[in-house]
Amino acid sequence: MYKTTKSAFTMIELILVIVILGIVASIGSQIIVQVYDGYITQRAVHRSSTKTELAALQLANRLTYSIPGTVIARKGSIFEAIEYSSEDNATLEWIGYDADGFEAITADTALGRRPIWSGYCDVDSSTKDSIITPASRLSKLDATISYLRPDGSTTSISDAALFFPLDIDIAHQVGYDETTIGTSAVEPISTISGDETITLDTKTTRTIKEHYKLAWTAYAIVPSNPHTMSGTTGIVHDLNLWYDYQPWDGESYSDGKSFTLIRNVSVFRFTGTGNTIRFKICQRENIGDGFTINTCKEKAVTR
Repeated sequence: MYKTTKSAFTMIELILVIVILGIVASIGSQIIVQVYDGYITQRAVHRSSTKTELAALQLANRLTYSIPGTVIARKGSIFEAIEYSSEDNATLEWIGYDADGFEAITADTALGRRPIWSGYCDVDSSTKDSIITPASRLSKLDATISYLRPDGSTTSISDAALFFPLDIDIAHQVGYDETTIGTSAVEPISTISGDETITLDTKTTRTIKEHYKLAWTAYAIVPSNPHTMSGTTGIVHDLNLWYDYQPWDGESYSDGKSFTLIRNVSVFRFTGTGNTIRFKICQRENIGDGFTINTCKEKAVTR
């Protein structure tokens, strides 16, 4: 009977294997932690970048239809033309013309294809309080405003106004100064008749040009809800978009409707030159353990 022997690990070899496995596990765990941290950071950067991009696009799209001379910067009751504004977290406010009505085309067997309002006008020879706007379909305008207004709103054609291409004095002509509402640059609409006649509110004097813009709402981007994020310093805000109010009727943005455009904004800054508006939005995102990241979007809008 023969005995066979088999070689086995020595104690030293076992210890070396355990040490090597410990080193590999330690390195592997560090790699896993680094990968996870990188994932958390990239996810936060992506989320913040997406939020700021969407907010900037919405703001840029609406500013595209702003009426020149009506864009202001506001701090409470104090406001100034956008050309002089560079202060962080001020309110951006403007009046936007009715792009949906202007770009809509209605078809009619007798009248053919027409926009709802054409932007051209002639003064009625019988009264200075009426204008004729050729190639319009004003009978569809009130319905269009009704479709666009928010639920529960009573906005209609009688809340709309015409804006003529003048050198607008924002304090006295647009209606931002509630003590002196609407002079020559703003013509509030009283009624419409048929498809081409607009009756304006009665005034002793008025200046009418051959081109006009029709508007039924102003807009405001208002920084609100100042707060700090957990474990960080510095104030952040929410940006709220206000709409469905008429400054030419003595209303302020708080008389309208609002929704939150983006939260936790660390920087909101804007300025303008001529027909160009430039703005910057920075948003802060929490990645845990008191750490945050910031992403910024900057856009320029030419009207």
